[in-house]
Amino acid sequence: MNLWLYTARRILYLPIVLLIVSALTFLLLQGARGDSVLVELGDRASDKELVELLREQRGLNRPIPVQFGAFLWDLTRGELRSWKTGELIHEELIQRFPATVELTFAGMLIALLIGLVAGVVSALRQHSFFDHGASLVALIGVSVPVFWLAMMLIWLFAHRWGDWTHLPTSDRISPLLSVPTRTGSLLIDTLLTRDLFAFRDALRHLILPAIALGAISSAFIMRMTRTSMLEVKGQDYVRTARAKGLSGRGVLRHQIRNALIPIVTVVGLQTGTLLGGAIITETIFSWEGLGSYLVDRIRQRDLQAVCAATMLMAGVFVVVNLIVDLLYHAIDPRLRT
Repeated sequence: MNLWLYTARRILYLPIVLLIVSALTFLLLQGARGDSVLVELGDRASDKELVELLREQRGLNRPIPVQFGAFLWDLTRGELRSWKTGELIHEELIQRFPATVELTFAGMLIALLIGLVAGVVSALRQHSFFDHGASLVALIGVSVPVFWLAMMLIWLFAHRWGDWTHLPTSDRISPLLSVPTRTGSLLIDTLLTRDLFAFRDALRHLILPAIALGAISSAFIMRMTRTSMLEVKGQDYVRTARAKGLSGRGVLRHQIRNALIPIVTVVGLQTGTLLGGAIITETIFSWEGLGSYLVDRIRQRDLQAVCAATMLMAGVFVVVNLIVDLLYHAIDPRLRT
């Protein structure tokens, strides 16, 4: 029952977090330079009557609290529209969000495969050549900006070695291919339609963005995994298990389970970081996801679309952290009470 109450309390926090995030985003954009009306009108911005008419239609001549209240009212009713396209924002977000989820999960999969394996092996072979090499690579990894790594991957795999790698550097799939949209994830949609050629093409388009997004997170996960495994390695129960003749694999299984809590924490935080990093990665690789949508709306000063997209990303981050907290209880029985 305690776990259910804890989960319910965390879920009740979600609307409060989203309200605070939306209010802060709204206020920050109000103070940003640039006028959405002037940006949209362009050469016609000299017509003052047209400028005032458009501002009145959008409610920009009203006090900021009133504008924010109108934004929340339209958002809760599902009638919030983009100033740039005039389309319903929730429909645009539903269309773009699966692409970001696909990229984020692919990046996290790469980060987990590299980070966990390298961290465990480094801890088991402490002070070895592999340990020192992996630690050096991880140190470099946490220091490299996402945009620099993305551009280096494009230069290496698309231009330098492009004759034999043939890895695309933009879009989610080749323009000549058409895939019926069911889930929004091209990998899933191509499998559902049994179009293996389109699946391979979509997978090739995903490789470079996913590596750029997940490589840096793998460095954080590797460092935390190594540290946590070394800390657990010296515990009394490990020495007792070895003294009782438990096999090396059995001891390792106990070590990994007890070392998982800090690792799960880092993975949860890195998932939120990947959502933020996807903004840069999607822009560089022309990936039509939530990140590129957010950048485009910021350039257009589309205040309502920016706030809605920011709230969606904040909501996902809160949900991911809730899942991490629940995983604590599954990993460590002591936390269930």
